[in-house]
Amino acid sequence: MSNNEIKIRPTKGKITFNDNIIFSVINLATREIAGVSSINTKYGSVLKRWFSKNFDEGVKISYLNNSMIVDVYINVFFGYNVSEIAYRVQENIKNSIASMIDINIDKINVHVISVDFSKSEDLEV
Repeated sequence: MSNNEIKIRPTKGKITFNDNIIFSVINLATREIAGVSSINTKYGSVLKRWFSKNFDEGVKISYLNNSMIVDVYINVFFGYNVSEIAYRVQENIKNSIASMIDINIDKINVHVISVDFSKSEDLEV
């Protein structure tokens, strides 16, 4: 398995997915959750983002023993329960990836980098 593709072996033929598709699915699944202000794109050094094929716009994917580890770095709106948002992000990413490909997801780590006070969103309390 290369760093750029995930290969799945069905009964006939093979299917490959580029990491960019998985990054897009994770990005969309994260932004769908109420209370997520944005994905933190400033995390990590510029050199790390330029030279790492597994890091894209606040999302990092690692592979270990045929399973995937996802790290997502987010900003949340003020007034939301951070642990609830993190749990919802984890579940949404897990369900979105599972509906797309058959791969074991070992961990989904949600890193809350900051709280966004600038925009008031309708709170779900």
